[in-house]
Amino acid sequence: MPKSSQSIDYNQLLQKISSWSEELGFQQLGVSDIDLMEHDKRLSEWLAAGFHGEMDYMFKHGSKRSHPEELVEETCRVISVRMDYMPPDCELSDTVLANPEMGYISRYALGRDYHKVMRKRLQKLADKIKQSIGEFGYRAFVDSAPVLEKALAEKAGLGWIGKHSNIINQRAGSWFFLGEIYTDLPLPITEHDAEEHCGTCTTCIDICPTQAIVAPYKVDARRCISYLTIELHGDIPVEFREAMGNRIYGCDDCQLCCPWNRFSVPTNEHDFFARHPLDAPDLLALFSWSEDEFLKNTEGSAIRRIGYLRWLRNIAIALGNAPPSPKILKALEYKKKVFSENVMLIEHLDWAMTHQRRAMKSEK
Repeated sequence: MPKSSQSIDYNQLLQKISSWSEELGFQQLGVSDIDLMEHDKRLSEWLAAGFHGEMDYMFKHGSKRSHPEELVEETCRVISVRMDYMPPDCELSDTVLANPEMGYISRYALGRDYHKVMRKRLQKLADKIKQSIGEFGYRAFVDSAPVLEKALAEKAGLGWIGKHSNIINQRAGSWFFLGEIYTDLPLPITEHDAEEHCGTCTTCIDICPTQAIVAPYKVDARRCISYLTIELHGDIPVEFREAMGNRIYGCDDCQLCCPWNRFSVPTNEHDFFARHPLDAPDLLALFSWSEDEFLKNTEGSAIRRIGYLRWLRNIAIALGNAPPSPKILKALEYKKKVFSENVMLIEHLDWAMTHQRRAMKSEK
């Protein structure tokens, strides 16, 4: 807390912070306290059910996730922000999903890695606060460290946690990223409508390809395509492969179908504009990339985090689900020769080849 804190008008400071955040490209800012006991109970139940899969980081930090003051000492408020990311050509989503020869990549990953973009902006926001009042205690987060970002965003008035577990905003839908600044500044808490507005709608639950939303507001990550294609390091369970269709990195189905996203506005942030051809890519073209090409074409992208082998693993499943094609079978066979010693990848290539051969046989 700044030494001259007694002379600070925190209401006025919050107005300035909100104005600065808009200048930095954030679409909304809110402030919450740090009481997360209600959400801590839900998290404990979720973890106890094993819904986190291999995401051990969800529990390894103990109580720090639900006690911000344990993660950053003297924290008494959390500034939460949102930054919209829906690409201007997001209408391509349905077209890509309907074409089994294309690969679908979650819209959030089509541009520059949001972690880098938002972290820099949050640091600039903290710098502006520092210039105004002097040194103060803070730490910025963007989907990093043990932070209950959705719970904090809900408490700060950025929206409500929908039945698909994403934050939904009445005026902006759900196509946005979240970021936080933990601080020791006793800023006024944002007043907001604390109600959720999903009502009786269950569209996201009904449409989920792998039925990962096992109950309203409860997602079993082990069934979620985003988890399977991004977080999971080993074999993707056979029972989910056909349902994955052509989704090779993440899944947006629960957002694409959400009625509230009719209010979403395409982003003006050039960093989040889609890189071509990632927005509507040909599966065989992606599959033909060498590791160097993969690294070059995903430079600065969130996609790079899964690495080349998991990239090929995911595309192999999509190719197995594609219409029967000698070209696809040949490409799969070639990759099997190249990666003959990689047990994980070979298993998925074999699965895809079996599906291709079966489809070809049924055509005759």
